Amino acid sequence: MSDVRVTVQRDSEREERVVTTGTTAADLFQGERSIVAARVAGELKDLAHELADGDEVEPVEITSEDGLNILRHSAAHVMAQAVQELFPEAKLGIGPPIKDGFYYDFDVEKPFHPDDLKRIEKKMQEIQKRGQKFSRRVVSDEEARAELADEPYKLELIGLKGSAADAAEGASAEVGAGELSIYDNLDAKTGELCWKDLCRGPHLPSTRAIPVFKLMRSAAAYWRGSEKNPQLQRIYGTAWPTKDELKGYLDFLAEAEKRDHRKLGSELDLFSVPEQIGSGLAVFHPKGGIVRRVMEDYSRRRHEEEGYEFVYTPHATKGKLFETSGHLDWYADGMYPPMQLDEGVDYYLKPMNCPMHNLIFDARGRSYRELPLRLFEFGTVYRYEKSGVVHGLTRARGFTQDDAHIYCTREQMADELDRTLTFVLNLLRDYGLDDFYLELSTKDPEKFVGSDEVWEEATETLRQVADKQGLPLVPDPGGAAFYGPKISVQTKDAIGRTWQMSTIQLDFNLPERFDLEYTSADGTKQRPVMIHRALFGSIERFFAVLLEHYAGAFPAWLAPVQATCIPIGDAHVPYLEEFAAEAKAQGLRLEVDSSSDRMQKKIRNAQKAKVPFMILAGDEDMAAGAVSFRYRDGSQENGIPKEAALAKLLDVVERRAQV
Repeated sequence: MSDVRVTVQRDSEREERVVTTGTTAADLFQGERSIVAARVAGELKDLAHELADGDEVEPVEITSEDGLNILRHSAAHVMAQAVQELFPEAKLGIGPPIKDGFYYDFDVEKPFHPDDLKRIEKKMQEIQKRGQKFSRRVVSDEEARAELADEPYKLELIGLKGSAADAAEGASAEVGAGELSIYDNLDAKTGELCWKDLCRGPHLPSTRAIPVFKLMRSAAAYWRGSEKNPQLQRIYGTAWPTKDELKGYLDFLAEAEKRDHRKLGSELDLFSVPEQIGSGLAVFHPKGGIVRRVMEDYSRRRHEEEGYEFVYTPHATKGKLFETSGHLDWYADGMYPPMQLDEGVDYYLKPMNCPMHNLIFDARGRSYRELPLRLFEFGTVYRYEKSGVVHGLTRARGFTQDDAHIYCTREQMADELDRTLTFVLNLLRDYGLDDFYLELSTKDPEKFVGSDEVWEEATETLRQVADKQGLPLVPDPGGAAFYGPKISVQTKDAIGRTWQMSTIQLDFNLPERFDLEYTSADGTKQRPVMIHRALFGSIERFFAVLLEHYAGAFPAWLAPVQATCIPIGDAHVPYLEEFAAEAKAQGLRLEVDSSSDRMQKKIRNAQKAKVPFMILAGDEDMAAGAVSFRYRDGSQENGIPKEAALAKLLDVVERRAQV
């Protein structure tokens, strides 16, 4: 046996090791139970992988992102094995790891019942305890087809090798551009084959290495995400390194469910998505309309203070406009089909506002003295999202963007980007979001217009602007739109979930396509730089994010009802109605509960409606010209003079206090 020299890389520490031929990654990290795989020469490998001379080896801990993905992918295989043991007719689709869990798609005769999931989970526990070994072997395309002849969806994936990432979500977990491999689940004692699946891997050493898992739910899913394909049954599960982490995740899900904007929207009578209108097309009810109007009014005022000018554009346009912009070349799948009007002319519902804003810029000659020109619109757009991804207000088919397009000179570009990003972050803070990081999306080599030099300049300018904010900057390679790179603001809500908020995109290309010009100081015609900026992303989505962030308990300045007036008895109703009228005259939103309910029920009703304040009054309050304040936490202040109570409400609202 000859010597094999390897380098073990742990964080910033490097260790040179000499081992013998045939040494595996498992041998290298023997006794370190938290290590579940290895990154060898930059590629993830099973612990059973034999090391070669010169290899650089990095251990993969189960708690790392890679380790969690490997754990969850292994759990997905165990689930698929359990399903086929219980339902032998089931055909396998795709089973990748996903954020916080995994899923697997199956073609079965009828949908899974909750009792089926219990049986599957119990069978998974049996497989886990057997300690079956995950064993990788390389196969040719022909061998894979022969072995998986009874799995039609796997055969289709084999035919898509090399383009799997584009073929279906999760398909790259099974077939990539290189060699095909099958993972066998082998009996721990006899080595006999128990089950197998087409898979790139890597996997845990054995099923016993899966610490804890739980099946969550089942749902219908079209094969490869297309409604034209068969509908499969998808089972979702989760897996974690410890029981405590699983419990923490389940507690988090329970809290997230309480905050689900669709549930709160119904309970608080804020909005609905009527079937008669269509999927992804919401209507706002009066209380939801108040919240939305307040959000928009405050944003409108801040934009005016920042030098933006408001414009309005129609909902539909001739297709020629989107040929000029390039959207019909690059974005047609996300647009509604055309309507043929005016003797066969194609009209489209607009998916973007930017082409129309370009026409406003180009409506007359522009001077450098007008730049930067900041155009702003609450513009409703329409995008044809697939039914499987439509989700309440956060993924809709019709929504209103708070859309701005800034036209400036090349010299103004960096300062304008800096000013825009600062404005965006400060305005988000005003709505109560303050935990941010930034993401820099760069060119997709397969989907872009313009020269490499222009893209490099635009990307570097955005990078420098982002760095000035002192926030973490995360790369998003290939994530840019076809016309330019972008910075997106990512924020965490009250329970730690990350949401993409504002986007700022630098664009040298659309001004070129629309032949936009301004007259410079020396009288020559110059091309402006265009900055695309959506602050909320969309009003609807931002509404949903705030609704979940506050769990429906909006701060007083945003709340549809800022205070409910609760009389101790019927005799106190006129007194509180007079108080409410004075408050409304000063712009506050108060209601008087004059129903026949008992006072304690009125208090419970106000609590369920998540009203910020309750104003109570009885005989003593009336005699003293006062009221009592009751807060959301149940605490109470008694005997506050009416004038002081009104001043208190006004102060909380004007300061946008987070109470």
